[in-house]
Amino acid sequence: MTALTVRLPNSVHQKIKQLALREGISVNQFIACAVSEKMASVLTLDFLKSEAAKGNRSDFIDYLSKVQDATTQVTDKRD
Repeated sequence: MTALTVRLPNSVHQKIKQLALREGISVNQFIACAVSEKMASVLTLDFLKSEAAKGNRSDFIDYLSKVQDATTQVTDKRD
């Protein structure tokens, strides 16, 4: 594990303390979780952009043209 010094505004630090206490975890755990969530978000966006860049609009349209038309059936009856 690595120790890291982070400078935060006092207001942010106080809010983190409050939220960590509310969640029943330490400030370190709260920050590690927040960083992990942000990292997952950024990496997911990177992955999706990479996959989207591989796409081709004409291939997409061609694929959709092969899907048969179907009628929509409403099965959820509300009073």
